[in-house]
Amino acid sequence: MLNTLSFLPIPLLQWYGEHARDLPWRREPTPYRVWVSEIMLQQTRVAAVLGYFAKFMDAFPTVQDLAAAPEDQLMKLWQGLGYYSRARNLQKAARQIVDTFGGVFPTDYGDIRSLAGVGDYTAAAIASISFGQPVPAVDGNLLRVAARVMGDDTDITTTQGKRHFTAALQEIIPLDFPGQFNQAMMDLGAMVCLPNGAPLCQQCPAEAFCQARKQGRTKDLPVRPAKKPRR
Repeated sequence: MLNTLSFLPIPLLQWYGEHARDLPWRREPTPYRVWVSEIMLQQTRVAAVLGYFAKFMDAFPTVQDLAAAPEDQLMKLWQGLGYYSRARNLQKAARQIVDTFGGVFPTDYGDIRSLAGVGDYTAAAIASISFGQPVPAVDGNLLRVAARVMGDDTDITTTQGKRHFTAALQEIIPLDFPGQFNQAMMDLGAMVCLPNGAPLCQQCPAEAFCQARKQGRTKDLPVRPAKKPRR
């Protein structure tokens, strides 16, 4: 199974070079900008985030500005995005960076992971995109692409399943282009390898070796537990 996934990086990065989404945090991928964008993108679509991100960066261009911001100003800027705990954790983490790391965004994955509101995925996204560390940023998009390319029936919703696919991705992430790889996988999952059994396989750089495509199982993968019927 892992051999099939190993075919992916080169055609994926070539595809990304032609089809990458033009997003403001990618044009200037500082750790601060990548971090804010990833927190905003939790439970929120990219199109909805763009305007908020621009206003946020205008108001708080540095982590020090965010750390020192009045809470009412922060909440007003966040209004409409919902999940307000995200904004509070952003400021809490900004203050951690100022107080614990001297106002410099930490470069170590473990230190990034220690920030308030930062989980495995967000820490990996920052570490790979901003600092070039070969850590797969495993979200639903990466899990779906990996499961289909590998033709793998492992349940992606379990802790064991996520570890399984993370290990598989860790083996193939390019050491020279980890950030581009993660962003390419995100874009592939968002634009081509779509959920709900409707992938655009003819546009996919993995079409020639994707096991789900070969086996006619794109509707069956990735595996998730069946939803319990409502009573």
